[in-house]
Amino acid sequence: MKHFPLFLAALFLLPGPALFSMNWPSPSGVMTRNFGWNDGGGPHLGVSFADNGVLAAVEAGELLFKHREGNTASRLPSPLGAWVALDHGDGLISIYSRFNNASLSEIPYRVEQGAVLGQAGISGWASQNGFYFQLFDRKESRWVNPSVIIRTMNPRIPVITQVSLMDSQGRLFNLAQTSSITQGRYTVLVNAITGPFNAPLAPFRIISSLNGAQAGALNFETYFVRDGSLVVYRNGLIPVRRVYAPVSGYEVADVWLTRGQATLEIIAQDISGVTRNVVHRFTVE
Repeated sequence: MKHFPLFLAALFLLPGPALFSMNWPSPSGVMTRNFGWNDGGGPHLGVSFADNGVLAAVEAGELLFKHREGNTASRLPSPLGAWVALDHGDGLISIYSRFNNASLSEIPYRVEQGAVLGQAGISGWASQNGFYFQLFDRKESRWVNPSVIIRTMNPRIPVITQVSLMDSQGRLFNLAQTSSITQGRYTVLVNAITGPFNAPLAPFRIISSLNGAQAGALNFETYFVRDGSLVVYRNGLIPVRRVYAPVSGYEVADVWLTRGQATLEIIAQDISGVTRNVVHRFTVE
């Protein structure tokens, strides 16, 4: 199976600054949740870090908004705590949140790349010191995976921990423990991470093939807002509720199984292009 090169695809898909011209807000932060992670039935729309250091502008831009926690005048919800938004032109916005509330600096209207914005903290819905970083493309109305345009220095090896089939009644069949299954329509549910196990992250892409033909390709590049709803690309744009089950993992394809021998292959891909696959063979009765 041939796969379109990740970064070549990103050149056509993403707006704004040139690929890899941005920097991460902090060089000391440890990534704890990445873009696309299953947050109990919905996607993580940015990257969360554990950190105690200062946060800097990822690219030159203009101050769009600054919010200190406890500022009730704006009447904005407070999950992000203390946060800052910068406009980088061509519709691309960077959002930095969960600052130490008291550390937010006096930010000028024009911000240079690397300018200090404040210090990572524990505001909003944060449970530990750190920050939450997001990129939003207003022109296309979509959330953008920061790792596509900010170089990830430490690639992680993908691990496929479980592949299951879910029938119309919600029953799960772990294919590592199933040698036969009745014919019918099923959803392919994949638990996949990039390691290590003590700090797992979501993969960048999951591809499912049934009997040699691609059945589904889930891409964690962008999440679009369409008619007030969040959609993700899986062989076309579909609502995230059809991908993010309340159980862990991702629904990567809907398949129809007919009688005979079946071969299901799952490929998980890291942002750097490293892939791992598993193959399950079973009988459809």
